Amino acid sequence: MTGDTKSAAIRARLNHPIIDGDGHMIEFEPDVLDYLKQIGGPNVVESYVSAIAGSRLFGGGQFTLQERRDRRVARAPWWGAPTKNTLDRATATLPRLLYERLDEFGIDFAVLFPSVGMTATTPKDADVRRAVCRAYNTYYADLYRDYADRITAAAIIPTHTPEEAIEELEYAVNVLGLKVVFMQSYVRRPIPAAVREAPQAARWAFWLDTYGLDSEYDYDPVWAKCAELKAPVGFHSGATGWGGHASISTYVYNHIGNFATAGGAVCKSLFLGGVTRRFPTMKFGFLEGGVGWACNLYSDLIGHWEKRNIKALEDLNPANLDRELFFDLFRRYGGAMVSKLDRLGKDPLKLGAGAGVWEDPDEEPENKDEWARCQIERAEDIRDLFVNNFY
Repeated sequence: MTGDTKSAAIRARLNHPIIDGDGHMIEFEPDVLDYLKQIGGPNVVESYVSAIAGSRLFGGGQFTLQERRDRRVARAPWWGAPTKNTLDRATATLPRLLYERLDEFGIDFAVLFPSVGMTATTPKDADVRRAVCRAYNTYYADLYRDYADRITAAAIIPTHTPEEAIEELEYAVNVLGLKVVFMQSYVRRPIPAAVREAPQAARWAFWLDTYGLDSEYDYDPVWAKCAELKAPVGFHSGATGWGGHASISTYVYNHIGNFATAGGAVCKSLFLGGVTRRFPTMKFGFLEGGVGWACNLYSDLIGHWEKRNIKALEDLNPANLDRELFFDLFRRYGGAMVSKLDRLGKDPLKLGAGAGVWEDPDEEPENKDEWARCQIERAEDIRDLFVNNFY
């Protein structure tokens, strides 16, 4: 392969290495299935394939448009791999070919993330899920071992519980020698009330556990293990199927911004949950979503802190409303509204002019300081806990 390319020419002018932080491999399915069978057995292969086929995201291609409309199943990815450029298509699967072409691409080191392997955490059965992740990680380690000086594959870490994450982290790094980890940006968990009250429909009612806030588990041991192993975390989940990414007819609609949406959710959770305060050496990457969402999030965090830090909240505290002045102004300027002042703040809405008029100032909300977990005392603290840890 030739190194005489525009990319190679740009690389030659630089005095620092170029790292591809989000390369994607295209797995060779026959090998993957063999590893699955070897590590988990035939039942794991069958369960894994069944889980993918039954997934609303990955199995959505089996439905007709009318069936997707009936089930409101988002249109799944289709025609996602290059075909016309056959050389590039093969390069994504063949490690030696990729290795030979790195100079042509102007890349010194490539970090490869899964494609098919992104489905590894799909199975709900914990034993199947863990076996599938172990099989993929072993496959990746064997496949790229001879090229480790310039290529590494990210280990797939299941995160439904901290225990399964820590177990696979230790194996992937200490035994297989993988250097980077891939985690889903969230875990879909059932809503308990929906399971109790409408079990047949409960599969469509879920909440997103983004690890840092309101989780069912304490994920600090996971971040501690990552820090101990010096393993940076790459989040690479999409948001297809929820929010503004749920079209039944167009994949383009679903794909645009979906990695940014999912990345923003977990990034915001880690920050407000104080993860970067407690683990200052941790590095988190949010892949394939651009940087615009992160700029907006960073700005919004500062803006919200300025308005809703523990001191600024006094401007919003119902106890500080001068009710005598408030009602006097209504009497002087309210016209016909004066006749209804006795209802103000007592109507069911309480969202407009009546907000805070009659609340008991002694009944303050719990967790009033929503910045306590990350211990923000000045705007510069946000900079220090955001810029240095998120990529």
